[in-house]
Amino acid sequence: MKTFFKAALTAASIFGLFGGTAKAAPPASKVRIALIVESTVDDKGWCQSMHDAILSVQKKYGPNLVEYSHSEKMKPVDAGSAARQYASKGFDIIICHGAQYNNLVTEMAGVFPNTTFAYGTSANIGPKNVFTYTPYSEETGYLNGIIAGMVTKTNKIGNVGPVDGGDSARYTRGFMMGVKAANPKASVRVAFTGSFGDFVKAGELAQTQLKDGADILTGSAQQAIGALRAVAATPGQVLWVGQDTAQLNIPEGSRVIAAAGYNYAAVVETLIAKRAAGVKGGESLPLQFANGGFNFVFNAKMDPKVLTPAIRKAVEKAKEDLTSGKLKLDWKAIKL
Repeated sequence: MKTFFKAALTAASIFGLFGGTAKAAPPASKVRIALIVESTVDDKGWCQSMHDAILSVQKKYGPNLVEYSHSEKMKPVDAGSAARQYASKGFDIIICHGAQYNNLVTEMAGVFPNTTFAYGTSANIGPKNVFTYTPYSEETGYLNGIIAGMVTKTNKIGNVGPVDGGDSARYTRGFMMGVKAANPKASVRVAFTGSFGDFVKAGELAQTQLKDGADILTGSAQQAIGALRAVAATPGQVLWVGQDTAQLNIPEGSRVIAAAGYNYAAVVETLIAKRAAGVKGGESLPLQFANGGFNFVFNAKMDPKVLTPAIRKAVEKAKEDLTSGKLKLDWKAIKL
């Protein structure tokens, strides 16, 4: 009976993070978490968002309950050794932050069945000790698209993505939907670098879009910083809407009207709670506005002539509709 009651409480905590109102309970015992990333934990993008989330959970519960270690610049061919070392040292949860780690995680999961592994973005249901996580980033893309559609003067908008897959594909199409909803006359030019970390290529693609007349751009993944830097270096009122809130706090942030962010703390806490309840994997965890998986922040320093009350109102209304489920985005219907 006591075991069942503890599991029920843990389930309530999970429900609170992904759809309900209950709060997560502190870990009953120390949890050791490792993070493996292909870039760096201060890349102002994809990798930093997960790193910051784990740090926030560690700060919330204290290092005595949450131990954390990370490995940077890990290509899939090198990451296997790092994952094996963490698992051999008894780490409870190993997060390989990128869909490129799919094969690695699947292999390691079979070797270390008592370790919880996680990777994303992916909606795949993996082995019993593997979680995946999937940001429904068409939602954040839609809000940024509304802003872009309402701000543009040239009706030419740029989008520099890494690849046409995963949450990047969802973001790109959600962005296009938001632009069209706000401004049917505007067009979006989409280009992909082919890499999550090619900052130089992102900058080059952005410059091409700017020369073509685009006056507001966006982009996803860590490579987007290259495109943002191109925007910041362009004279005149060329602007940006971001897919990571860290972009608001860098020198180039003066060009960022608003930015979205993934709240991976919800994922991390859910991984902890699920494992405490005896669930080591076999599920995919979504991130949505409805479950607190996203943040969306306006730039408080942005010129009010740019970020007008009408834009704020339109974005907040769309966010409310996405959160309540009133607005549903069929992102797959958008063809590039």
